[in-house]
Amino acid sequence: MKHITDSVILNNGVAMPWFGIGTYKAEGREVADAVSTALELGYRSIDTAAVYGNEQEVGESIASSGVARSDLFVTTKVWNNDQGYDSTLRAFETSSKKLGLDMIDLYLIHWPGVDKYKDTWRALERLKEEGRVRAIGVSNFQIHHLQELLKDSSTAPAVNQVELHPRFIQKELHDFCTAHQIQIEAWAPLMKGRLQDNELLQGIAAQYGKSVSQVILRWELQNQIVIIPKSVTASRIKENSEIFDFELTDAEVQAISGLDAGERIGSDPDKLLF
Repeated sequence: MKHITDSVILNNGVAMPWFGIGTYKAEGREVADAVSTALELGYRSIDTAAVYGNEQEVGESIASSGVARSDLFVTTKVWNNDQGYDSTLRAFETSSKKLGLDMIDLYLIHWPGVDKYKDTWRALERLKEEGRVRAIGVSNFQIHHLQELLKDSSTAPAVNQVELHPRFIQKELHDFCTAHQIQIEAWAPLMKGRLQDNELLQGIAAQYGKSVSQVILRWELQNQIVIIPKSVTASRIKENSEIFDFELTDAEVQAISGLDAGERIGSDPDKLLF
């Protein structure tokens, strides 16, 4: 990965940028300005979700950016309360209208839940067959959820977006997804800023004249992880994107991976039941 627009080819042949901007807990003018800034800096992938409440602002920023739609990769997600076949199709129409986009690049099931995600998946398959979505995937799915989904579907998810950072590398899940050609994507790739004081990361950052955040993001890229760091601060949006002019050594990558402690900061998918 040498450039901000470099892409991975998903299991259905669709190209997805390795790097993008996340928009969790960003609303109104704040998120609109963040997305506009990112697009001006060369970002071409934007991640949102119905539950974030910002699809309209994201869509407005895309429309006013002047960037060709064909150069953008837009992801959104169906929320828990809308899971099920018919309700997912309705939820998609709502998201599509708010974003102002007839076609979404990647549509994800936000959480696995208990018993509806297979019906939700059938709706996603229909949307893909109809050309409303270029790729479909899941978020926060564990191995057993993926196994259950694959058992009853001929379509493997293109992406599994999960919490992943140096303190929670999810190696077993990552290996499973790689073996099944499911691309891992990290949310909270910077652990929401909780790794800034780590001495190992600070030392590596000093060697390269980079920030701790930049080192973490580079580590993820070199582990073949798609990343969508969220920020609404212009300077940080710029800083996060400046990770394509250096490369960590294999030893440094392994050392950072050694920080893993199984430390989850978000919800456990097996405990978030609905």
